[in-house]
Amino acid sequence: MKRTYKVVDVFTSQPLRGNPVAVILDAQGLSADEMQAIAGWTNLSETTFVFPPATDAADYRLRIFTPRSELPFAGHPTLGSAHAVLEANRVALRAGGRLVQQCDAGLVELTVQEQGRDRMLTFALPSAKLEPLLTHDIAELEDILGCKVSVQSDPAIVDVGPVWVIARLDDASSVLGLRPDFTRLAQFERRLGATGVTVFGAHAHGDPAIEVRTFAPSCGVEEDPVCGSGNASVAAFQRARGLLPLSGTDYVATQGRCVGRDGRVNVSLDASGKVRVGGACVTCIEGSLMV
Repeated sequence: MKRTYKVVDVFTSQPLRGNPVAVILDAQGLSADEMQAIAGWTNLSETTFVFPPATDAADYRLRIFTPRSELPFAGHPTLGSAHAVLEANRVALRAGGRLVQQCDAGLVELTVQEQGRDRMLTFALPSAKLEPLLTHDIAELEDILGCKVSVQSDPAIVDVGPVWVIARLDDASSVLGLRPDFTRLAQFERRLGATGVTVFGAHAHGDPAIEVRTFAPSCGVEEDPVCGSGNASVAAFQRARGLLPLSGTDYVATQGRCVGRDGRVNVSLDASGKVRVGGACVTCIEGSLMV
């Protein structure tokens, strides 16, 4: 069967940057095993499959796969898939420039501003759940990363659908210089039941505010170029650790330089603690998948 297929770079307006996601727009009839096989074949950090919604409250239903497993929710696939369905005229915007995605984590609302190459998409994440990382786990994480984490902000496990171990480093240079032991990191993630590890550090000049890197070798992705849910988890972590004002704030994070996929992530945090993440998207590949 011929199925419409796009590859969208997310968190960038320039092709071949940001984080690519493969989007299968005609997924009806595919089994879970077939979708997992396709995700392994694309070998991108995530591949998504678009279905008709199961509720009138949503515009479409999305299933999200890494090369090794299915995720209930993920950030850059949410933005890239929304861009793809809009570009293909598969859905129409609701009042206020909104779209609603149905996924295993529930309903995710997206806001769309501008059109064409100027289109900017944002989404609101589920409320984050934080739990502290135990002392011996912090020591193991430092050994795996080959770098000390900030003593002023103890690492935490943050659940926003995907589950990220979040750690703050002393500065952006420390983040960019990491060379983790991926074999040990995959074992560490599996033991904790985590999707992966996201680290961040502040830029000296403040614009962008922070540098972020995300690792998920247990999911078959040693380094995710630009991670929406990871950045949202970093925002929730910073608020919980008193690194951001409780009244809310907006900032820009950069991610992807170490894998040649520089991206920019717009992060917004309101007074209630709700996190919104957004950015630009650009389609790089359009075609058909014969499955």
